[in-house]
Amino acid sequence: LEIKIEHDPDAKTISLTDTGVGMSKADLINNLGTVAKSGTTNFLEAMAEGADTNLIGQFGVGFYSAFLVADKVTVTSKCNEDPVQHVWESTADASFTVVPDPRGNTLGRGSRVTLHLKEDAHDYLSEDKLKEASKKYSQFIQFPIYVKVKKEVDVEAEEDDDDDDKEDEEEKDDVETKDDEEKDDRVEKKKATKKTVFEWEQVNTQKAIWLRAKEDVTEEEYTEFYKSISKDYLDPLAYTHFNAEGEIEFKSILYLPKKAPFDMMDNYHSKKSEVKLFVRRVLVAEKFDDLLPRYMNFVRGVVDSDDLPLNVSREQLQQNKIMKVISKKLVRKVLELMKKLAKEEESGGDDDEEKDEDEEKSDKAEKKEEKKEKSGEEATWTKFWKEFNKNLKMGCYEDDSN
Repeated sequence: LEIKIEHDPDAKTISLTDTGVGMSKADLINNLGTVAKSGTTNFLEAMAEGADTNLIGQFGVGFYSAFLVADKVTVTSKCNEDPVQHVWESTADASFTVVPDPRGNTLGRGSRVTLHLKEDAHDYLSEDKLKEASKKYSQFIQFPIYVKVKKEVDVEAEEDDDDDDKEDEEEKDDVETKDDEEKDDRVEKKKATKKTVFEWEQVNTQKAIWLRAKEDVTEEEYTEFYKSISKDYLDPLAYTHFNAEGEIEFKSILYLPKKAPFDMMDNYHSKKSEVKLFVRRVLVAEKFDDLLPRYMNFVRGVVDSDDLPLNVSREQLQQNKIMKVISKKLVRKVLELMKKLAKEEESGGDDDEEKDEDEEKSDKAEKKEEKKEKSGEEATWTKFWKEFNKNLKMGCYEDDSN
């Protein structure tokens, strides 16, 4: 399974092709028919009756948002149950057409959505814009997503020499001269030229490491992941990776930076949390008010929950009770991480060493390593306090419950 995105600057279109299950003629009519018949209305009715509020995997939900950027939408689809490939087309004028594709079975299996863009949406007719949007919202989707890009490569073109036969008699007389000329001709025949080629470039190469067990993730992967989401050139000061279980289940990785951003206290009261919110690896919000309190706006990381509905309305999501539970647990984990740093500095190397002589001999090497680690972490809390003491003081004023 894969998804491919390409654009046509001349036709002013963007096409998205997948290799999924596809749709038959009946599926196209039922799922994409009209707004009144689309999956959105059925979904809202089902939600009012207390059904599952998960949007992922439901055909038609949110489909008509495509007409925000497109005057016309064409959907070509082929499924295994229907031998004929069909084309659905609409201009959002309360009518649509479904016809057999005159080109035959070009997809094999899957769907192709073509957006005929409005004039004010022509900004998306660029490779950089498509890659940026795809990477931003679908960076951690498990299926590979490719964007068609144009590249220029160097090729050597050999020119045909039509005058070889005219010099037959002279070649017999001047053999040595001919050898020298042939060498020069070979150099001239090979000329470097530019050739335009199109390639599929994968945009979601970053792995969702928070889904893996902590034991399976290396320090290098944690550091690389932090730099990718924070755009920081320094390694993180500390991090915590945990799975919350109970009434609400979610996975998260939270980082404490080494250096405070230069504008950390600018517009302090209007700044939002820098923790990214995902629902089943789909980015819902890069910055969210309710995830962490203001004084923790320096914390970086991700939260991924399967319990949250992927609601189109962000306002509804902010009022969701699940968000309050997640926020409470995140705050507790950040405070625990801070306490851990402070305790490590207080304890230093003064841990009790009450062991038998045999144990001391066998663990001699391990003790040396532990002392080295402790000495390296000795100033961690001091560094953290120096950078973020203003935030913690604001927390004492704003968050008296913790």
